[in-house]
Amino acid sequence: MTTAAINAALTLLDAAHDTIGGLRPEAPRLARWAELIAGRLHRGGMVLTAGNGGSATHAAHLAGELVGRFRHERRSLRAVCLTADGSTLTALGNDYGFERIFARQVEGLAGRDDVVVLFSTSGRSPNVLEAVTAARQCGALTLAFTGPAPNPLQRVADDAVAVDGADAASIQDAHHVGLHAVCVALDHVLGLPQPVEAMT
Repeated sequence: MTTAAINAALTLLDAAHDTIGGLRPEAPRLARWAELIAGRLHRGGMVLTAGNGGSATHAAHLAGELVGRFRHERRSLRAVCLTADGSTLTALGNDYGFERIFARQVEGLAGRDDVVVLFSTSGRSPNVLEAVTAARQCGALTLAFTGPAPNPLQRVADDAVAVDGADAASIQDAHHVGLHAVCVALDHVLGLPQPVEAMT
């Protein structure tokens, strides 16, 4: 183990700590997102999520927390991750181009009672921006986790949390914590009881 390796790890950890701490002023916005999501779900809507690379894992994570549970036992909530089906993604990429892989799914699945939650570290991913356009055309609400503002996704989404991080890794760390903040706020909006013991 070298001093350089230790210092590199500490630098990354410090950056993540600072970036995640910068989310504190966004707590009211994240709680409002939980209220918006709960309202749409109550009307029969669902949550669609998408992102690329590490952001794709955040999209899948959010959908999993909603379909499963976060801290409280509850009914399954309607959510689908648009990055999860490799056959669909490769077919759409082959037939329509990579920029359309999310938009085409939004066109087929989303309606005016739905919420599309998007993740992009840069806020400039063309396929994520295309998804916003498709969501707007079908009347769905768009919420986005992005990198530093201003960026294209932050400007076109209905609402966005723009994380001011030192690098992509710390921004993604903050997105992970931010989606958990939405989930815990959603539990409270739904009026759920005390947390159950974690099963995983």
